[in-house]
Amino acid sequence: MKRNWSSRMMFSYFPIFLLTVSILIFLSFLIVGELSRSETEKANRISTGYVVDSVQNALSEVELAVLQEMETNHDYGYYLSGESDQGDRTRLYNTVKDMRGMIYRNQLIDSIYIYRELDRKVLTLNGLVDSDVFADRDYLNQALTKAGTGEWSDVRSHRLFSSDPTSQVISMYKKLPLPFGSEGVIVVNLSMYRIERMIDDMTNSKVSFMRVVNDQGQLVYTAHGEKEILSSSVLTRIPAGNVGWTFESGILAGELFAWMSVVSYIWIIIGVLTVVLGTLYILYITRKNYRPIQAMMNRIQALQFREEGMDVTSRNELVMIDQALETLIHQTMDYQKQHDENLLVQRRQLFLDLLEGEQIASLEDRLERFSPFSGAIMQFAYIAAEINQYDDFRHKYPAKDQNLLKLTLMNLFQELAGEEGLEGWGEWVSSNRIGLMVSAGDHSTIDKIRLRNLAERCLRWVSDNLGLSLAIGIGPVVDELSAIPKSSSAADMALQHKLSLGKDRVVLSDNLPDRSTLQSYKYLQMLGEIVREFRIADENWRQRLDELFVWFSEDQVKDEEIHMMLHTLIQMLDRELGQLSDSLKRIFSEPSLQGYYSEIEAETTLKQVHSVMLKWLAEIYRIYVSVNESKSYRAMISEMKVYIEENFDNPDLSLKHLSDRFQISGKYASHLFKEEFDMKFVDFLTQLRMQRAEYLLATTSDNLQDIGQKLGYANSITFGRVFKRVVGVTPGDYRKLKMKPGGQEEHK
Repeated sequence: MKRNWSSRMMFSYFPIFLLTVSILIFLSFLIVGELSRSETEKANRISTGYVVDSVQNALSEVELAVLQEMETNHDYGYYLSGESDQGDRTRLYNTVKDMRGMIYRNQLIDSIYIYRELDRKVLTLNGLVDSDVFADRDYLNQALTKAGTGEWSDVRSHRLFSSDPTSQVISMYKKLPLPFGSEGVIVVNLSMYRIERMIDDMTNSKVSFMRVVNDQGQLVYTAHGEKEILSSSVLTRIPAGNVGWTFESGILAGELFAWMSVVSYIWIIIGVLTVVLGTLYILYITRKNYRPIQAMMNRIQALQFREEGMDVTSRNELVMIDQALETLIHQTMDYQKQHDENLLVQRRQLFLDLLEGEQIASLEDRLERFSPFSGAIMQFAYIAAEINQYDDFRHKYPAKDQNLLKLTLMNLFQELAGEEGLEGWGEWVSSNRIGLMVSAGDHSTIDKIRLRNLAERCLRWVSDNLGLSLAIGIGPVVDELSAIPKSSSAADMALQHKLSLGKDRVVLSDNLPDRSTLQSYKYLQMLGEIVREFRIADENWRQRLDELFVWFSEDQVKDEEIHMMLHTLIQMLDRELGQLSDSLKRIFSEPSLQGYYSEIEAETTLKQVHSVMLKWLAEIYRIYVSVNESKSYRAMISEMKVYIEENFDNPDLSLKHLSDRFQISGKYASHLFKEEFDMKFVDFLTQLRMQRAEYLLATTSDNLQDIGQKLGYANSITFGRVFKRVVGVTPGDYRKLKMKPGGQEEHK
């Protein structure tokens, strides 16, 4: 056999291989270049930052030294006040000496002079000079006319006397006395030559360059007198804030390119070695991998494989292998797929027929064919499991993952039933519900405990491993397969009570209530009480709601009936409160209610439904109380006050009485009194009664028992105790103090 295919396969690798290697080498150059540039920029920035910090620190030191000298040396004050010019002028000489000392201590200082406003004279190291003939009077006049304290100036030409040579300096002035005095100005001039020498000492002209530009971009200085450098060569720009300069620097190309060339050679050598080694490996592996293909071709040719419409001479080994395998694989897969689909459909249909009560005699052939249960089966039971919050399940998983999870659940139920010593047959009877028939043989029985254990194990495994929530209903045990529809109906009915009976989301059909109707009158009366307490702003509606859900659990109410009663409660609240404000209108609007209904129906336990209902009603109550208080606060306070003043002698007058009279809660009535009168209701009532008691004691001879009853007290003991606590004396003592002969009150 010719080995042309082997050669083509071998040489077909080379373009991809060479392209890959070329890309890797090119990327290597880029990476190395970028890393080199990054490190170079980093090093250049560090060195430039050092130069900038050094210059800034030097300028700051000069400024700080001048400020300290002006603050601590009193000779300058004597000069500004003119005292140093009097007498032998020793103080004036000391001032000049101190100025020389500053120049000596700070080598960057070129010169210093002080202007005195008193006589418009300038003190230099050479003596006093009139400002009108002073050589640096232009800068001095600028300093005098500007407000505040000056910063360092741009580079300028400078001389103190007309006969002096000019020098390049940067200058700074401070008005004296510090900080913003008006007696004079000190001017400090720094030598640009010395600053330039300092910069030169900190830079290497063989490796890098540096230049300084001002705020307008004009060149101030180039280190080591370098030639003009292109802006594109600049790697680092750092501003020096106190002088207004920008330091620009970069790396000279020669050294960097030489280093890069060395790296390039190394990578070229590595690339060549990689290509050589890759070529040798391709040759080796191609020959090794071709041996099984050659063996396959020998077998295919021995079978005299022929394909219609194909010329023998044009046939090569690759085409022959491909056609032979493709034909065989397609035939096998089509047959297996069709066979499996038919079996699954027929098996599921048999399951549904059994649930619908088909005659066992008509199903014997299919039962024998599929054999869902082995041996002689004596007992059966049906378990129904439903996925809670199925809409969330559909949105969370794509269709493919949904099918996979459902298949996992079906197999899980069957395997766990086997671990419990039972046989299980599971099928999906609807989109969100799976049915499981369990059976036991002659030597085993099915009881509620085994079925509940099976259900609880399924729940735990699904929750821990799949993150899904299920509700499971368990039907009664039946003695023959034909009675399985009875167990199925009971299990489905159990799922309709999962809220009231679902302990850990497992409901046994044996726990279903015997009655078939809901006690509507009892529940409607409870709903009416909740709405009434809502309307009078009584917090007891929370307790009523708790009692309602306790009734749901005790009466084992069906899920749909629970939802119906809660919907009725919402509708009753809507009729009573929905039109009181825009906020309540929005909360009772159709979109809001639909979202709330969906939230209730999505919950899987009675406790969760209770929590959602309580949260929603609490929000409505908060809005209602706020609206109610804002509308009727003042009117209610006035009406309540008048009522109390007219009926304070009523022994039944209390917060409960006011609550019933004005249709508000007792707590709310107490709150209104505290806000309006800054006292409690009891204190207000007691005050009215005691005022009336003082009048009766002073103007009548009625006994204490009659007076107490007129004021609303049950007996004289209670009346006497309250009177003494408020007035400070007993009723008898008070009468002795206030009564005159003849029963008239004594006025003082």
